[in-house]
Amino acid sequence: MGLPRATALVFGLLLAAAAHAQPVFPSRPVTLVLPSAPGDPTDLIARVLQPKMSERLGQQFVVENRPGGSAVIASSAVAKAPADGHTLLLALSAHSINPIALKELPYDTFRDFAPVTLLARFALIVGANSGAKGSDLREFVAAAKGRGNVNFASPGAGTLSFLVGEEISRRSGLEAVHLAFKGGAPAVQAMLANQAQYGALPLNLLRAHFASGKLKPLAVTSPQRSSQLPGVPTVAESGFPGFEAYNWVGVFAPAATPPAAVEKLNREFAAALHEPDVLQKLGAVGFEIVGSTPQELDRFVRREFEHWDRFVREYNVKFD
Repeated sequence: MGLPRATALVFGLLLAAAAHAQPVFPSRPVTLVLPSAPGDPTDLIARVLQPKMSERLGQQFVVENRPGGSAVIASSAVAKAPADGHTLLLALSAHSINPIALKELPYDTFRDFAPVTLLARFALIVGANSGAKGSDLREFVAAAKGRGNVNFASPGAGTLSFLVGEEISRRSGLEAVHLAFKGGAPAVQAMLANQAQYGALPLNLLRAHFASGKLKPLAVTSPQRSSQLPGVPTVAESGFPGFEAYNWVGVFAPAATPPAAVEKLNREFAAALHEPDVLQKLGAVGFEIVGSTPQELDRFVRREFEHWDRFVREYNVKFD
């Protein structure tokens, strides 16, 4: 009886020692790197979640803005960071578009990141100068095809706004010319000046101009109408069957991040997202909360890539 009891005691001590040796996560501040500038819609979601995640993780949750380079700067920094879960990427739609739009990337979109969660998504609003003919996208396209010399504005080639504008132009035969700007605000100014006749942009950039009557909403890019603009039809309703496009916000860690760290991050992000004040603040600006599993995020990003890659190839879309 003595030997088995001693063996059991030693085994128990070894298990306790092994458990004690497992690093506690997080053991220091966690940094969320953003490819967007302060004040952008995606910056807002990070700022709303920041205090919640600090509280839930028991460590400071730092938001670091590293805009520029079509999100490549931020993505590259996280891909090269230690794979311990303490450095995260807040990825946007560009994450699935860049492998199509850019000839070379300093990382592999599908191999160098570990998906954590799809936080949220939001539709774009196709808007136009109030002087343009047509009360919705169908009427606008019909009138614009007759006048020619149509331009559309976007925050830059390779953005979702660019691809939505191109898809509307290509599928309708509008033959609109793309005007690329450095950010959403200059694109809005081009629409206000009627330099660009339409553009697909986030609601927060257009809302005040819709209210003032200087711009008008033509369509929303989601498959269902927006609760914030219930009278505005979808693009799919407006002569583009099957059309659907969302800007999305997801969290990734460097590849090889321990599964336990990914699981904890996924769990805490999901809990923070569904706190009542977070739901209220993000819902007020048009975010649709998701809170996916890592596997669901991986499948989603691959589907987005395949969809836009197919469109770009079919219509021979150029990004320069």
